[in-house]
Amino acid sequence: MKMVFRWWPNGDDTVTLAQIRQIPGVSGVATMFSDIPAGEVWPRETILALRDQVHEAGLEMEVIESVNVHEDIKKGLASRDEYISNYITTMKNLHEAGVKCICYNLMPVMDWFRSQLEMPLSDGSFSMAYEHAVASGLTLESIIHSMLDGSQNMTLPGWEPERFPAMAKDIEFYQNVSAEEYFRNITYFLDAIMPYAEEYDIDFGVHPDDPPLPLFGLPKVINNAESIRTFLNLNSSNRNGLTLCTGSLGANLANDIPAMAREFCSMGRVPFVHLRNIKHTSTNDFHESAHLSTEGDLDMFEIVRALYESGFDGYIRPDHGRRIWDEVSRPGYGLYDRALGASYIEGLWEAVSKCKTSL
Repeated sequence: MKMVFRWWPNGDDTVTLAQIRQIPGVSGVATMFSDIPAGEVWPRETILALRDQVHEAGLEMEVIESVNVHEDIKKGLASRDEYISNYITTMKNLHEAGVKCICYNLMPVMDWFRSQLEMPLSDGSFSMAYEHAVASGLTLESIIHSMLDGSQNMTLPGWEPERFPAMAKDIEFYQNVSAEEYFRNITYFLDAIMPYAEEYDIDFGVHPDDPPLPLFGLPKVINNAESIRTFLNLNSSNRNGLTLCTGSLGANLANDIPAMAREFCSMGRVPFVHLRNIKHTSTNDFHESAHLSTEGDLDMFEIVRALYESGFDGYIRPDHGRRIWDEVSRPGYGLYDRALGASYIEGLWEAVSKCKTSL
């Protein structure tokens, strides 16, 4: 297992590489170029320059999160072949920089959403939250404004400004797209890129829907064990995998996260894990919490034990953290609470591995 920390380059993050280097057990970063629009090639020289910057800080750059998939690919439009070709070129360039894993999203239009980016908690910290009735009553315009207003003037992944003008038309387009048709479009994409994933030694981990609840009538892709099985069966390559995000999948109370970890890790189809905890206030409403099991609904010890016992040997990162200690940062991605989460996860992993060894 390797612990990584999500980080944005080019001044688009309040957290520095030097700070990440000081977190015990963290070996590298999961990063991306938020200023390169979806569908465009990531230039080789730009990637290599970033890799060198990361290496100079004493860290690895083996995980990319994310190379965004252009909406025309998800729609199955004729223009998709050009964007898929660009995607494959980016894969080649990333391979030459030593990248081993790409986390990506296939949710249509919106990669993720929260109805509140800074909810005050009883301990004085602040956390992102989702209230389904509120979210369902919002207009697209109000959603965009809420995300921008709460962004702390930093890029929110999946909410890059160049996406905004087309969002309304994209939502309208998907009203006439069935789940079966959407999966056919995804299959076309997977069949095109997986031979190159094999050639370039890159594992792909699709991120689950976040949250796994219907919004604006958009198709749901990855939200439970059955849909994960369906997705993995679209292309049989072991490079076609899942990013097991405990918070996204845990938002559905019916999901058994340790069981899912055992099933899909045992298949060798989980290259990347996002570990975080959440606390439900009702079936469809939740807020993000500190990573500890006692702070949320998820048993983090059982999840880590399931990963270890299933032979997981990929990358883990502490996912969304609370805003604590008066930090100013991108929502969910400050330094302090995620660093606490990383140390907690490392402690769980050590405990599970040593207990297992002693039996």
